[in-house]
Amino acid sequence: MNNQFRNDIEEEEEELLDEPVIKLKEPKKENESVNIFFKKLFVDGVVSKEAATAMLPFLVFLSLLTMLYIANSHMAVKNIRDIDKLSKEVKELSWEYKSLKADLMFRSKLTEVAKKVDTLGIKELTEPPKKIIITSDEY
Repeated sequence: MNNQFRNDIEEEEEELLDEPVIKLKEPKKENESVNIFFKKLFVDGVVSKEAATAMLPFLVFLSLLTMLYIANSHMAVKNIRDIDKLSKEVKELSWEYKSLKADLMFRSKLTEVAKKVDTLGIKELTEPPKKIIITSDEY
């Protein structure tokens, strides 16, 4: 099949060589150049239909690997975003913990506790506590 096309092209070239004709080249469009490239690639024998069908499993494998690569990069970006979000949340919770701890330390001072319980009528002791001594005879 490839030889038949080559013979036709060679015959056309021989006919053109016999007649001296000057032709001006027309500017090629991009689509025409792409079509010519693929025509030469597939029709003129660089890659035959049989070779293309033989390469099909390999091409499917390559496309599968490409999809896996893209999916992996998307998952990596998603993980990085999640890590950034969680690190911001951890920093915020750490700041909240430190501020609550400082507030608790302030509220647990003796003077602050005395101010809070003063409304209940409880007063701070001014004299030291008394020791109660029990002798063994009293039981």
